[in-house]
Amino acid sequence: MGKTRNWGGPFMNLETRRTFIKHGAIAAAGTSFWNSLGGSAQGSPLYGGIGNTVLGANERVRVGIVGPGGRGTHLMGSFLEQEDVEFLAVCDIDDARILDAQKKVEESRGTKPEGYRDFRKLIDRDDLDAVIVATPDHWHALPTIYSCQTGKDVYCEKPLATSIGEGRAMLEAARASDRIVQMGTQWKSAPHMKEAMEYLHSGKIGKVRQVRCWAYLDWSRLPAENPGTTIPEGVDYDLWLGPSPKRDFDEAHFHYTFRWFWDYAGGLMTDWGVHLLNIAMWGMGSPNPNLISSTGGRFIYPDRIDTPDTQQAIYQFDDFILIWEHQMKGGIGPYNRPHGMAFSGKDALLIVDGESWEVIPEKDSSVEAEKHEGEDAGHVAHVRNFLDCVKSREKPAMDIEIGHNVSTVAHLGNLAYLSKDALHWNPESERVTNNSEADSMVTKAYRQPWKLG
Repeated sequence: MGKTRNWGGPFMNLETRRTFIKHGAIAAAGTSFWNSLGGSAQGSPLYGGIGNTVLGANERVRVGIVGPGGRGTHLMGSFLEQEDVEFLAVCDIDDARILDAQKKVEESRGTKPEGYRDFRKLIDRDDLDAVIVATPDHWHALPTIYSCQTGKDVYCEKPLATSIGEGRAMLEAARASDRIVQMGTQWKSAPHMKEAMEYLHSGKIGKVRQVRCWAYLDWSRLPAENPGTTIPEGVDYDLWLGPSPKRDFDEAHFHYTFRWFWDYAGGLMTDWGVHLLNIAMWGMGSPNPNLISSTGGRFIYPDRIDTPDTQQAIYQFDDFILIWEHQMKGGIGPYNRPHGMAFSGKDALLIVDGESWEVIPEKDSSVEAEKHEGEDAGHVAHVRNFLDCVKSREKPAMDIEIGHNVSTVAHLGNLAYLSKDALHWNPESERVTNNSEADSMVTKAYRQPWKLG
């Protein structure tokens, strides 16, 4: 692995970072970071360089992807379906995944994109309009921030980051550089989800007092019981670890199953929770929770994962409560659905899942029962929305600010679980006000020399 770069200044808490931006110093941070890569600040959008061109409606959008494995492969397919996309570059710490991604693009477009191990070299290109960040969660923040600082728009997979503080830094970088950033939770663009939310907002089911979200997933892939401990050939493992703590390699913590370990992700709460909590918050007008509690444990797999295989969280809002629950290796959930969201109104119940929405009237209610099937989960439409916004400069359906707020709700559930306390949350300062341990986890510490700034 080559020399790791300084990421533009010391690790900052949220109050310091807000003051930093208010005084315009983010431009200096961007310049310092740019220079640390051996480039010129003249290429930064903060100094009138690349990234200021407004694309015409018929122009091609030139993209590169960081993390073209697993979810990234699926995303590549959705982007390659768009005729106005030009795929120029792919990046991964695993050479095998680089080759697979190059082959996929070449088969679709007839041209082979450049391959990189180090995301900074891909983002340094001055011929990219947008970067897709489809890495493991612990690598969402830095590529997104650097892409924004160097004039690229970003499609970043969910959750936005592994901590609330990272999400805040990403949001502020996007706003400071006037970038389009879409979080990849495709249900926001699914037609049947939009229909269900329009029905909810019509007020027909009456005052909503409780929202319930659940994910009972019997297909969740677990780490092998006896994981391999030899770094695969062609893998830069130290770069894969990046800002997360140093540890010896084992397959249990690598590729898909990284999501069940706190160093890299937040378990089902953030993996699937962001999808469902996003619809819940959309339906309720995106308020902020006041009090958060959570319980659960590793009851089925106590030794194979870090994050809970079973968890419940309760969020108190001003005038309703939200309940989250999940199970790994348990597929029969409420209303006989493996996942869903239920809005309990005074006059009816609205149930929404990935394929349908249904209205069940309360006793003696005048509301009519309805059931509607969905035909499109929104994958391609969500990508199309991003590309259209790259050209129009309008905010996308899942703008980074929405993504940060929704991811924050999911992270708070995990902070309450880890601290074993009911947490009081101040949304203005983004601090936990009654538990110093939980508050200290609002922003993750980074392994040196990586820095968040």
